[in-house]
Amino acid sequence: MKKTRVFLGNAPWSKRDYYGVRAGSRWPHFESEDMTYMPFPFFLAYATAVLENAGFPVMLVDGIAEGIVDKAFYDRIEDFKPDVILLEVSTNSWKKDEQHITHITQQFPQAKLFLAGLHDEMYQEAFLQQHPEVFGVLIGEYEFAFQEALERIEAGVDVVGTKGVIARDGDKIVNTGQRPLEPKLEVFPWPARHFLPMYNYRDEPGNLPRPSVQMWASRGCPYHCTFCAWPQIMYRSHKYRFRKVEDIVDEMEWLHYTYGFKSAYFDDDTFNIGKSRMMKFAKEVKSRNMDMHFGIMSRADLMDREILEALKDAGLWGLKYGVESASQQILDNCKKDLKIDDVVKGVEMTHAVGVKMHMTFMFGLPGETLETAKQTTDLAIQLAPDSVQFTVATPFPGTAYWHEVNSEQKLTSTDFDKYDGFRSAVVRTDSLTSDQLEQCLREANRRWNEFRWNTKNYSGTHRAHSA
Repeated sequence: MKKTRVFLGNAPWSKRDYYGVRAGSRWPHFESEDMTYMPFPFFLAYATAVLENAGFPVMLVDGIAEGIVDKAFYDRIEDFKPDVILLEVSTNSWKKDEQHITHITQQFPQAKLFLAGLHDEMYQEAFLQQHPEVFGVLIGEYEFAFQEALERIEAGVDVVGTKGVIARDGDKIVNTGQRPLEPKLEVFPWPARHFLPMYNYRDEPGNLPRPSVQMWASRGCPYHCTFCAWPQIMYRSHKYRFRKVEDIVDEMEWLHYTYGFKSAYFDDDTFNIGKSRMMKFAKEVKSRNMDMHFGIMSRADLMDREILEALKDAGLWGLKYGVESASQQILDNCKKDLKIDDVVKGVEMTHAVGVKMHMTFMFGLPGETLETAKQTTDLAIQLAPDSVQFTVATPFPGTAYWHEVNSEQKLTSTDFDKYDGFRSAVVRTDSLTSDQLEQCLREANRRWNEFRWNTKNYSGTHRAHSA
């Protein structure tokens, strides 16, 4: 057993009647207190499992999912007495993250503090110059970079020899650059779920049977949507990697029998890539004879009838389709690589097979007008999914979308507390102000709710990240 004690944390983040979602969310933001969405902190849980396998004494605390206050989170650190602390942070939560960093480094000066997560600003040497209390930053996908850095700390060797780390070397700050992505996902152990409040995590498209668990079957996405944060910031690549089907279903089966989960939601960037892989997955799940349903994050244009029927037969209950806009020009502008006609065909097939659908739409991407916004709402009603998510396009620093609106002076706010997408618009388009975009959002929700009540099949709006 190694002696370096490592605490990994997703620190509390809330305001008034809202709680923030950070680790595990592709889009950190505030949620209402109804707790209908709580993402699983995948990177933290995988990193903890990697360190456990390497023999480090570890503690993982998800302060958000546990619903604890700041002091309780700090008390957990105090009780564990770590030598190294890792916090996941994000741009949206940075004001609160700075408060945590200040308190933790003052209360635990003996511990080296590392940061990771969706905050592109910290992936440069200047960040550590401005924040002397931080020892190092882990770049992007960080699990094995963190393990190697800890191995070097324990051996008394400079951390800056580790690829994928920005850290201090005496008076110098050294950036070793991004670590190559792990090509085979089987090198990752299953996430360290035993530290976490597993029944508190929720992401259930189509009202997946509860209790439900979140899983990954792949990492990354080969598509180039300008607004999507994880491929651009966490993976810093559009490489797509997937696990062996047998290993995925082994984990499903273990979760089912160990925790009693009745369903699993695959929160991949894009799950349904590769028809032969989808067919193999469906066959493997069905062969286990588990009474366990599942949901997936997917693209409508990658579906065909054979895939849908096979997945449904294996237990597919609900899925998410990212549509974003009814305007083909807007989809082309944001490099969605998606045709509206293909969306309609995919949705019609999904309805016919009997799989429930959650769809995401956004207002404010380049080219948006009042007419295109109305067309998007019209399309959502025409497609008639079980639930929808309407948002205002929100540029995450580090994405191509952020650079585009920033360079064109179309950002209307840099107050990251407002970067929630559900209530506030922080961009404008050539035709619409931020206020007008917020009105488009309100009108879309009003029309959708009216439509669902009138059809006597109301399921409301479900807040979850977009594809």
